[in-house]
Amino acid sequence: MQELEQSESKQHLKALSEYQSKKMLAEYGIPVTEEILVQSRDQAVVAAKKIGFPVVLKACSPELMHKSEAGCVELSLTSDDDVANAYDRILSSMSGSIAGELEGVLVAEMVAGARELVLGLTRESQFGPCVMLGLGGVMTEIFKDTVFRVAPFDRVEAEDMVSELKSRAMLNAFRGELPADVETICRCLIALGKIGLENPNVSEIDINPLKIGKDGRVRALDALIILNKPD
Repeated sequence: MQELEQSESKQHLKALSEYQSKKMLAEYGIPVTEEILVQSRDQAVVAAKKIGFPVVLKACSPELMHKSEAGCVELSLTSDDDVANAYDRILSSMSGSIAGELEGVLVAEMVAGARELVLGLTRESQFGPCVMLGLGGVMTEIFKDTVFRVAPFDRVEAEDMVSELKSRAMLNAFRGELPADVETICRCLIALGKIGLENPNVSEIDINPLKIGKDGRVRALDALIILNKPD
C-alpha cells in the first residue's frame, strides 16, 4: 500500500495519520467518513461547503493519537465562520507541540446516530492477526463487551462475532433509527483480518468509533494504524 511505503521512508514513524489510516481502510472496502485534508482556513471553508454542513474539524498527524484529549477536534460546525474559527483554534492548540509534524486539518462530515462500535486488529505472537469487535465510543472501556477471532475467517465466523456481543440488540431498529447494516459490519471484520495477513508491518488497527448512522449505514469516524517498530 502507498501509505505504508511512504511511512517506511520515515524510520521514526510509529503510526499512520488518521487520513492515511482511513485511505488504507477504504482500499480494503471499509467505509469511512467523507473528508478532505486541508492546509489553510480558506481551504477548510471550501471543503466544508463541498461536504455539506454540519462538519467536524480535526488536526491530522501521525504523531497525534489522542486528538480529543489534546483539544484538536471541533464538532458540529454549521457555518463558514464556525469552520474558520475552529481551524484557527486547532492551529493555536497545536502551537509549540507537534506543529512541525502536522499533516493538515481534516474536514469531515458529521454523522448523526446514537450507536457506536469499535473494531480492531492486534498481532499476537502465538496466533498472528486477531480481529476484535465491541461496543464502541466512550462505552468501550466501561462495559468491555468485546469478541475476538483469529484471521483468516469467513462470513459465518464474522456473523458469529456479531451475535456474541452482549449489546447486539442495539443493532436492531433503535429509537427511530434503522437497523444497522450487519452485512457491512461483517465485511469490515473480514477486511481487517485481510489487512493483518497481507501487511506484516501493521501491528495494530483501531477503529473507534465505527458509527451506525440513523439510516443504518456504518462508517469509520476515527481510525489509527500502528506500525511495527523498525529493526
